[in-house]
Amino acid sequence: MRFIPTRIHGILDYTVGAFLVAMPWIFGFARGGAETWVPVVLGAGAILYSLVTSYELGLVHWLPMPIHLNLDLLSGVVLAASPWTFAFSEYIWAPHLILGLFEVAAALMTKTTPSSVSGPSGQNEEPASGHAGRPLDILKEEKRYEA
Repeated sequence: MRFIPTRIHGILDYTVGAFLVAMPWIFGFARGGAETWVPVVLGAGAILYSLVTSYELGLVHWLPMPIHLNLDLLSGVVLAASPWTFAFSEYIWAPHLILGLFEVAAALMTKTTPSSVSGPSGQNEEPASGHAGRPLDILKEEKRYEA
């Protein structure tokens, strides 16, 4: 049931990441505790790992899309559970729960392979599910030639 293209997911990554960082101030619950910092840290983290994801909107194609989606899933679970885990549910809980569940749903419904990823030369590389250009594969290839 994965129907969200990775390009759309990338747009969501940056938009939701920025929204999470700003959310405590948008909704007026920035008190400096976990209710504030959990979404800020998760949003900033999502932006950072999106920048290194091997998909259309990644700047450095290093992190495979399936790992990115697992990070999104974990982030969504942590965000959704955070009001109860960090004991601030009596103060605020709805934004954390709603956006956390949105992250989980997006991670479960996004395709795991980009249609294509443009490399540094502007040429299309093989889809991110392949091995081209990943650091460990490059090292393996170099060792093969050394032998």
